[in-house]
Amino acid sequence: QVQLVESGGGSVQAGGSLRLSCAASGYTYSGNCMGWFRQAPGKEREGVAAIYTGGARTYYADSLKGRFTISRDNAKNAVYLQMNSLEPEDTATYYCAAVGGYCYPGVLTSTAAFRYWGQGTQVTVSS
Repeated sequence: QVQLVESGGGSVQAGGSLRLSCAASGYTYSGNCMGWFRQAPGKEREGVAAIYTGGARTYYADSLKGRFTISRDNAKNAVYLQMNSLEPEDTATYYCAAVGGYCYPGVLTSTAAFRYWGQGTQVTVSS
């Protein structure tokens, strides 16, 4: 059974930082595209960042590039999202997801491309 478990969410003031973690189990972690999405109340789920566990390629939403960094630890079957200079607009539930295949340009534009999803972790940024 595939499991993606997020952690690290919480409440922070604007300008602060948080690091989200995603622990993966139950499937072949290596050679997989894993990503982070977020969904604010009343808004569609949007792609934040993705990383290929079999290499160094990363993908980011253009609006978040420079503030957010995705990384991985293959020894721990884990993916991380470091979020800096947080803004109230970053308030959302953040989800970890896995494609079950390779990353490709534009992968973050399609939630349907991601086969497996975690339950999400809440991030709240206050002004």
